[in-house]
This record gives sequence, C-alpha cells and structure tokens, in this order.
Amino acid sequence: MINPKKISDDLSASGQLTPEELQQAAAEGFQSVINLRSPDEPGFLSDEEQQAQKAGLEYANIPLKPTEANQQLTITALQEIADLPKPILIHCAAGARASGIALIAHAIQAGLTYEQIQQKAADLGISLEQPHLKEFLLDKYAEKLS
Repeated sequence: MINPKKISDDLSASGQLTPEELQQAAAEGFQSVINLRSPDEPGFLSDEEQQAQKAGLEYANIPLKPTEANQQLTITALQEIADLPKPILIHCAAGARASGIALIAHAIQAGLTYEQIQQKAADLGISLEQPHLKEFLLDKYAEKLS
C-alpha cells in the first residue's frame, strides 16, 4: 500500500500507484492525483485517469522526464497544483520527480528561503540534484549557489 512522503498539508509524493492505491488515496482524503510519468515509460498505468476518476479523484498527467529539466512542463505542473482540489498526491515512477515538484510548489506557496528549502529537502530525503528542482533553485537562487 502507498506510504506517501508528506511535503506539506496539501502535497504528498509517491512512486507509481496501482488502481487499488488510487482507491486508498481517495479513502485517505486525497482529492487529486498528478501523474508525472510519460506514457512511454515502463510501468505506466495506461488507464490511470479512468481509475482515478472511478475513485473520485481529479487527475492530471504532466509527462516530465526524470533525467532532464523542462521549465515549461514544470510551470504546467505548478499550475495544476494551484488549480486542483487539495490535498494532492503527486506521483512518478519512484517518487523523486514527484517530491521535487511538490517541494517547488510548497517553496513558492510558503515563500521559503533557500536555506529553508535545503532543510526541508534534507528532512524529507529529497535530493537537490533532482533535475526539475535543481533548475528551479538555479533560476530562483543563483546567487546562493555561486
């Protein structure tokens, strides 16, 4: 069963979900699911949107590659996070992309400093080298990284 990483009261992250775990997420109070996987990734659940809706969850799929940052897709993911009913369960294959995107959204919403982001990442075991998170940090906090 799922054991999501709680990033904030509104955002949690996990690896790939099964149809049963989507039902469990809804039963635990999640209102929405964001899938960051591409349909061409091994293990992609092809009917996940239908399974999520069947469980009563709002759903969005934003195909972020795990190995390269994409600022436009990151912005799209952040917009979905802003718009979807909360709490939101964000997932990818193993949870790294999902944790990074959730941390970015939380940092923006809470107005976290670079040091606070570092501490939150350390507390949650999130790598600051995750491509989407690293690009966000370089863009927003370049002076801290030089």
